[in-house]
Amino acid sequence: MAEHQSDLDTMRHSAAHVMAAAVLRLFPGTKLGVGPAIENRFYYDMEIPGGITPDDLPRIEEEMRRIVAENHPFERDEISIDDAIERFRQMDQDYKVELLRDLKERGTTRVGSFEDVDVDPSNSTTASLYKTGEFLDLCRGPHVASSTDIGAFKLLDISGAYWRGDQKRPQLQRIYGTTWPSQADLDQYLWRLEEAGKRDHRRLGRELDLFSVSEDVGPGLVLWHPKGAMVRLIVEEFSRAAHLRNGYEWVFSPHIGRAHLWETSGHLDFYKESMYAPMDIDGEDYYVKPMNCPFHIQIFRSHLRSYRDLPKRYAEFGTVYRYELSGVLHGLTRVRGFTQDDAHIFCRPDQASEEINQALDFSLFVLRSFGLTDFHAYLATRPTEKSVGEDEDWARAIDALRRAVEAHQIPYDVDEGGGAFYGPKIDLKVSDALGREWQLSTIQFDFNLPARFGLEFIGEDGRAHQPYMVHRALLGSMERFLGVLIEHYAGAFPFWMSPVQAVVLPIADRHAEFAGRVVQRLTDTGFRVHLDARRENLNHKIRDAQLQKIPYMLVVGDREAESGSVAVRTRAGENLGAIAMTDLLTRFRDELPEG
Repeated sequence: MAEHQSDLDTMRHSAAHVMAAAVLRLFPGTKLGVGPAIENRFYYDMEIPGGITPDDLPRIEEEMRRIVAENHPFERDEISIDDAIERFRQMDQDYKVELLRDLKERGTTRVGSFEDVDVDPSNSTTASLYKTGEFLDLCRGPHVASSTDIGAFKLLDISGAYWRGDQKRPQLQRIYGTTWPSQADLDQYLWRLEEAGKRDHRRLGRELDLFSVSEDVGPGLVLWHPKGAMVRLIVEEFSRAAHLRNGYEWVFSPHIGRAHLWETSGHLDFYKESMYAPMDIDGEDYYVKPMNCPFHIQIFRSHLRSYRDLPKRYAEFGTVYRYELSGVLHGLTRVRGFTQDDAHIFCRPDQASEEINQALDFSLFVLRSFGLTDFHAYLATRPTEKSVGEDEDWARAIDALRRAVEAHQIPYDVDEGGGAFYGPKIDLKVSDALGREWQLSTIQFDFNLPARFGLEFIGEDGRAHQPYMVHRALLGSMERFLGVLIEHYAGAFPFWMSPVQAVVLPIADRHAEFAGRVVQRLTDTGFRVHLDARRENLNHKIRDAQLQKIPYMLVVGDREAESGSVAVRTRAGENLGAIAMTDLLTRFRDELPEG
C-alpha cells in the first residue's frame, strides 16, 4: 500500500482510471477527457451521455469495486502517435485524439491548468497507453501494479469543467474521488471533509452575516457587512499599531496609475494578463493597481536619501485588483479585489540580513497573536531561466533568508528555482485547526524595481548606491486571512475578536430598563454589546445567540436587577450563574490580549 506522497499520487491516478472504466461500463458512449491525481483526491473529466447526478455515484462506486475484485493489472504499451490516434479514433474518443494531434504537431499539450497531463512530452513520436481489463487510456503513468492496489476509496462530488479550461469548448462532467491506503485513513479524511464543510467560510459568512458577494457588483468583489467589517477593523487596528511599534511609517496610495508607471515597473510586460483593462483618462491609459510597490517607490524617490536615512519601512493597507478566471474564485480566499497588509523596506545591502530577520520575527508575532502557531517555510531560489540581478546579490539574499528561517527554528523546504524573476523569497504557510496549510506571509527580495526606477541613496563614501528592496506581507490579504480565521475558529472568534462580545437578554419587558443600563456600562468600558429586547422565549434568544457564536449571554431578571448582577451563559453552553458587574468587567478585561 502507498506510504509516501508519490505512492499516494500513483494510487489516486490509478483510481481515476478504475473510475473511468466503471463509468464506461455503466454509460457506453462516454468520451474521456483527462484524469489526474490532485491533492488528497483524483478526478476524471468525461462527456457522459445524458449526464449523471450525485445519485449515480454509489452505482459507479459499486462498479469500481467489481473492477477492483477482478484484479486487473495495469499494463503499459508504447506505440507511435499515428497508431494511437487511429486506435482512439476507432474508439470514438475525440478528446484523446485531439491531445495526440497536439502532441504530434507541437510536442506538447495543455489541459486547463495542467501541462502534459496525460502524455510524455519528452518523446513526441510515441505515446504510452495503459490497459486495465477492457479499459484503455492514453497516459504517461506510473500506475500501481493491479486494480486491487488502489486502497479504500470514495466518490465525492460532481462538477462542470470546460474542456481544456476554455469556456468556448464543451462542458464536461468532472467526478471527484479520493483513495487512501486503509479504510481508517479514508474515514479520517472524510471526517476532515465533513468538518471542513461545517467550517466553510462561505457558509459561515452567510449564517453569521459577515460578508457577501453580489452579482450586481461583480464576482470576486467582496461586500463587508457590519459584523464582518468589525472583525476586519479589529485585525487592521491590531496590525497597524504593531507596525508603528516596529518602526514602520504608514502611507496611502491611489487605486490607479498611468500606463507609464506600469511599463517602467514591468507589470505590463510580465503581469498584464492578470491586470484589468485600461481606462482612458484625458487621452492616456490608466490601470487599476495590481500591486502597491510602484507607489511606495515613488514615495521613496520623492527625496534624496542618505545612508543614514535607511532603512525606510513603508506600510499600507493597499487595495489591489487582479483579474482571476471566474472558475477559480472562492469566497474570500480567491477574489479579484483585496487589501494587502503590504510593506516595502528600502535598505542598504549591509542591513538586509537584519531586516529580513526582523520581518520574519514580526510575521510570527502577528500570526501567533491571532492563534495560528503551526508554520512551515518554503525558501524559493533563483529561477533556472529568466531572472535579473547579479549572482552575488542573489547569493547574499538567499543566505539572509535561510539564516532568518533557521534562526527562528521554522521547518522549511528549499523550492529550487521557485523564486520570482526579480528575487528570492520566503513563503510562510500556516496550518489551521484541521491541519490544512494556507499560504499567508511572504518576504521577498527585489533586484528588479530598484534598477528599473533608478533608486539611489548617497553612501558614506559620498557616491550614489542602489538600495535593496524587500517586499513583505504578513497576513497576505485581509480577505484571505479572514477567510482562514473563520475556518480556523469555525466562526467562533476569540472574545477580543468577536464582532459582538456579549448580548444582554432581559427576561421580561419590565427588565428592559436595567438591561439597557448593563449595555451602556459595558459599551462605555469599550466592549461590543448588543441588547436583544425581542418578545421571544428566553431559551429561543439564548439559542439564537449561540448560533451567532456570541461569546457571552447576559440574562437579567428580577434578582439581577435587584442585586446589580447578570446571569452569565457562554456560547459553549456553560451556565456561570450570577456575576456582579465589577467581576464581569474583570473577566472581560482578562480575555483581552496584552498591549
